[in-house]
Amino acid sequence: MADKQVNVEQNDAADVVAKAKGFWAAYSKKIIIAGSLVIVLLGGFIGYKKLISEPKEREANDLIFSAEKLFGAIAGSSTYNKDTVNMVLNGDKANGVTGLLKIASSYGGTKSGNRAEYMIGACYLQLKQFDKAISHLKEFNANGASQIQSKAYILIGHAYAEQKKTDDALDYYKKAGSISDLDEAMATEAIYMAARYAEALGKSKEAIELFQELKDKYPASQRVSSGEVDKYLASLGVAK
Repeated sequence: MADKQVNVEQNDAADVVAKAKGFWAAYSKKIIIAGSLVIVLLGGFIGYKKLISEPKEREANDLIFSAEKLFGAIAGSSTYNKDTVNMVLNGDKANGVTGLLKIASSYGGTKSGNRAEYMIGACYLQLKQFDKAISHLKEFNANGASQIQSKAYILIGHAYAEQKKTDDALDYYKKAGSISDLDEAMATEAIYMAARYAEALGKSKEAIELFQELKDKYPASQRVSSGEVDKYLASLGVAK
């Protein structure tokens, strides 16, 4: 629901009084009706927020808890369990797990529904269902959380790379490193990943630009201070 803002331009007080003469008598009924309509609409918005929107947020947050906990266990594990990933996606009534797919479809527009899109995309990437992974990750909106948005772009890049859509993959790796307000660790890893991928594709010019960007912007980072970036630049024909 889009909020509408009404901007009232105020005139000089004397002009307002002069222009108001006769206006109220002619249009009082219409003004009362319009005013009542605004109150009804405002009341409707408040009612929607209190009676529908906020309870829906709470309900979605309660439902997502179990699946989100399972997803966290998957993300923190070095092993891949297909059954657990499917449980996260589709749920398991016996274990009290509501699937993320249901939460995303039934609670779209809520914060939990949005988080579900990210996790669904990551799960489909694990299942090698790359089109679905890309679709859900693109639906996700980090709402200004730069680090999470960067991770989402990296996952999209991985999905495109697996599909051998190399230009799209490189674009998303580069996007992951170009988001403003990234912390240094996240930014350097994203740019480094893009540079290495460009190098692997034989796109030497782009690889050099990315390695040089890393060196110029983050000279204190481990990748740069250790001499690793200089090593790759040298292999691409760039003198230290």
